[in-house]
Amino acid sequence: MKTQAVIALAFASTFTITSSALAQDRSDWPSNFTVGTASQGGTYFAYGSGWANFVAENVGVSGGAEITGGPMQNMALVHTGDLKFGLTTLGPAQESIDGSSPLAPGMKMDNVCAMFPMYETPFSVTALSSSGITSISGIPDGATIGFGPAGSTSDTYFPRIMETLGVDFERRNGSWSDLGGQLQDGLIDVVAFAAGIPIPAVSQLEVQTDVNIIGMTDEEAKKVTEEFPVSEFTIPASTYQSLDEPSRVVSMWNFSIVNCDMPESFVYEITKLTMENNDKMVSIHKAAQNSIPENYTKNNVLPWHPGAARWFNENGYPIEEANIAQ
Repeated sequence: MKTQAVIALAFASTFTITSSALAQDRSDWPSNFTVGTASQGGTYFAYGSGWANFVAENVGVSGGAEITGGPMQNMALVHTGDLKFGLTTLGPAQESIDGSSPLAPGMKMDNVCAMFPMYETPFSVTALSSSGITSISGIPDGATIGFGPAGSTSDTYFPRIMETLGVDFERRNGSWSDLGGQLQDGLIDVVAFAAGIPIPAVSQLEVQTDVNIIGMTDEEAKKVTEEFPVSEFTIPASTYQSLDEPSRVVSMWNFSIVNCDMPESFVYEITKLTMENNDKMVSIHKAAQNSIPENYTKNNVLPWHPGAARWFNENGYPIEEANIAQ
């Protein structure tokens, strides 16, 4: 597994450690933590790295982010305790809990808890303008499509979505930044992105060349939402300079995850810090505009960590006892 640690030492910062964190009995707190993200060039890495830095600076525990294969692998790493924190989408989370993860068939990953809502992951298609591809139905037979890292949300669902929509393709995996480079060099025809917007690799790509960001027709969106655990989503035209009008796609919710055995007080402080400082989260990545407590209801898959549930219940966002890990 290709990994890279981005370490954030916990020393003086422009943010003050909360008084409640300082008052906690920290005897069972870890000395450091690592957040499982995904490949460079994608939203998970940007969001997870910035969030890890923010947490480390404010709770007095050193931490950082690690490059992983994305949501599926993060579920496995957090379940086993190899990583204490991670980011995932609810579709891969459900498959992992059910024991149908392609990474570990038959293993029910039931030691993973939800901590807070992140954002929706839109499924969107990008091609070079010079290719002439302006619609999903216009993707030529045998086209090479990049689906992101193996085991990622995109790699798990987008090939099946393309097959459902009648697209005949050759499959290619890689990091988002690498696939963006391959698209620009003409080595692949299309990249099927599934990541929070704006996707760093797309933003970089459209600065360097002309691209088409391709949405779905009404019929395509209806067919996909009936077949997969996604909902319709609109990418605002302001998201990318290449969009002249909003783009209709589909999306899936993302949540931060934590090993269920992590100390309650530690998870409580991290949840409190994150949910009460959305302005800081948005400065890390614009997708965090949706990292707000009101979206906690979007989780219908993962049990809640007791520490996270305590913060939500204290602040008027009720989580029933049955939905909290014991």
